[in-house]
Amino acid sequence: MSLTVGVQAQQSYPNQPIRIVVGYAAGGTTDILARSLGEQMGKILGQTIIVDNKPGAASNIGAAYVAQSKPDGYTLYMATVASHGINPALYKGKLTFDPLKDFAPISLVASIPLALVTSVKLPVKTLGEFVDYARKNPGKLNYASSGNGSPGHLAAAMFNDAMKLDIVHIPFKGGALANTSVIAGDTQLTFATLPGVLPHVQSGKLNVLAVTTAARSKEIPQTPTIAEAAKLPDYEINTWNALLAPKGTPPAVVERLNAAIAQAMKSPDLIQRFEREGATPVTSTPEQLNTFIATEIVKWGKVVDRTPMSTN
Repeated sequence: MSLTVGVQAQQSYPNQPIRIVVGYAAGGTTDILARSLGEQMGKILGQTIIVDNKPGAASNIGAAYVAQSKPDGYTLYMATVASHGINPALYKGKLTFDPLKDFAPISLVASIPLALVTSVKLPVKTLGEFVDYARKNPGKLNYASSGNGSPGHLAAAMFNDAMKLDIVHIPFKGGALANTSVIAGDTQLTFATLPGVLPHVQSGKLNVLAVTTAARSKEIPQTPTIAEAAKLPDYEINTWNALLAPKGTPPAVVERLNAAIAQAMKSPDLIQRFEREGATPVTSTPEQLNTFIATEIVKWGKVVDRTPMSTN
């Protein structure tokens, strides 16, 4: 694209509504973050931004749709650690899109911790007590997850491997069912997104032992990280969201969107909305995001390759 055409694209964009495709049903964290971000970006760009939910196949349907869309900046994708970190290995040879080659990165937008929570029926209050209990009861504890290959499943598998524990995986069809099973005591623990379990922790229905991020969570600052509590300095897991466009989107349009995201993230209202969902607003350059996604694909590929998938 010539410099003149690029400048024209930036000056005229956007002149119609923009869609942010979400690979999950309405009401979940990714959907809520996309709507909050879209509302703020719409004010900055002077255009309506709508969220288009295209759930299915662990978010692969939505990602494939955007990858095949016209690269004009009017169809964007709210990527996640699943679609652009885990799924390339989990669905190796089955994806209809390339997570790197078929997208133009715009910016990271959010980072969300997972929390290790346990049933209140389990006689432990700290991560150290839990590890000791698990080692004394090999094969007798079950951990719930929202499904095979989900971030919670793989986070638990990484922890089991690092601590040399024998805890059995029980996959459920969604995080809510997994959390309910731990509350009922049918399973003993789960690695879940903090927003999904925080109300149950606050009501005393679940115990929280640690978070998976490098730093402690603002929502529960008294809770240690797994890295510090288990003395695993390399253990760090973030679930995240990023905004992408189809490959071939004009660089000037990508630059315009990146600038709008950076400006939106300064809004106190947006920050508050994100934090209510347990998300930390973050930004990046397109180049930084591209490097980040490439690193995530390698990282999660190694985890998927050594993690057995349950047949339950």
